[in-house]
Amino acid sequence: MRIETYYKFEDLYKRYNGYISTKDLLDEGFSNRQIAGLTEEKFLEKVCHGHYWMLQCGYKKPDDYKCIEVCLSDPRAVIATKSACFYQGLIATEPDVLSIATKRTDRSKINMMFPVERHYFSDSNYHLGLKKVETKFGSYNIYTVERTVYDLARLKDGVIIDISNQLKEGAECYERIMRYAEMFRSKQKEGGRSLERR
Repeated sequence: MRIETYYKFEDLYKRYNGYISTKDLLDEGFSNRQIAGLTEEKFLEKVCHGHYWMLQCGYKKPDDYKCIEVCLSDPRAVIATKSACFYQGLIATEPDVLSIATKRTDRSKINMMFPVERHYFSDSNYHLGLKKVETKFGSYNIYTVERTVYDLARLKDGVIIDISNQLKEGAECYERIMRYAEMFRSKQKEGGRSLERR
């Protein structure tokens, strides 16, 4: 590649925080052939379909990079169960597999460079307890502490967690979890089983 291509690419470091999409690269004037060459020469790392990490941008990938990257692949994915516990500080050890939830009707492919376990929720239950985390590198969806605790109890995953650091009063946490339980029971009566493991 011409030296001008490398200079042009280095200019992107000032305007993008590590992650860049194929669309952005094309809009910046790079060809598909140049993108392939930059990937081969270790200037770009493909993280999922249509998205790259700029390897020499001067940033280290954030601790929650898996959360960001899976939501680059599918913006509707939600970090769930054991993974939600880890990223919210409820457990100390990162699970070997990233657990995510999507709507039962969401059939988009999620092919990542790390293992992913996918749970399918009914459309109505998918939204309960969902919150968005904004970071300098990108955003991702995650379930709240209470929703996560309830999901783990339903799945009988046997994870030992400590919620005392997350909520000031245990009674308040218990009430919130019970509210989730009631909402889930109500939704199940309306439309059958709400969660599947695949």
